[in-house]
Amino acid sequence: MILVFDVGNTETTIGLFHRDQLRSQWRVMTGVPRTADEYGVLITSLVRESDTNRITGVAIGSVVPPVTGPLTEACARWLDVTPLIVDAQAGLPITLQVDEPMTVGADRVINTLAASRLYRRDTVVVDLGTATTFDCITAEGVFLGGVIAPGVQTSAETLIRRTSKLPATELVAPRRTIGTRTEECIRAGVIFGAAESIDGIVRRIKAEWPSGKVPLVVATGGLAETLSTHCASFDRVEPHLTLMGLAMAYELLTARPKTTGRGRKPATKRTSAR
Repeated sequence: MILVFDVGNTETTIGLFHRDQLRSQWRVMTGVPRTADEYGVLITSLVRESDTNRITGVAIGSVVPPVTGPLTEACARWLDVTPLIVDAQAGLPITLQVDEPMTVGADRVINTLAASRLYRRDTVVVDLGTATTFDCITAEGVFLGGVIAPGVQTSAETLIRRTSKLPATELVAPRRTIGTRTEECIRAGVIFGAAESIDGIVRRIKAEWPSGKVPLVVATGGLAETLSTHCASFDRVEPHLTLMGLAMAYELLTARPKTTGRGRKPATKRTSAR
């Protein structure tokens, strides 16, 4: 079994794969400071029903460097597996066709791999997390760049924090746009405003698409399903695209000559993602 970690700024999503099937997945808060031992206890408690002795590999995709170290140490000590760090330097069979390829976030690198191999056509991945990112990916696995916008939850929290009389409210879509209660007004503004913004940015991306083809639009991330019924631009929703990409990356990068010992060790040489 392969255990993968998608470490985002707000949440860390954990997936357990058997071959290419996602068997279990969990979400934990990233912003809680944890030691390696605390991560170890957390990980083993989550996967205890799956038998930790059957975990033969770990892949970590992280955009939060302070978490990467203790999480890596926890996997090595508590699971006896050296994690594979998946980022722009991992040597994946993709091309980062941008001005500063080594600054591309791990999640966007992983989404590029997953989208190009799953869909095999030009794709725009809309990842709805702390930020809403639009990743422009060709069928050949070329990352063309994209857009980074404030996340839906981030926008809502900023609105509530910066206004003294607006209450915190759950992010669910109201039944209509014109609200008669403050909470309904906030929900309409945040959810419907985000949906219109996403559709507008996708429309602009399609107008600039270099090949003239119409790209597939795939939504992923924690709020993908919440926004799916309100965004006309989504062709499909795949909430676990990044976890799937991490599992793919692990299999690709460990297909090299194996070393002895439990688990496959990642290559020590780090090359650009070309």
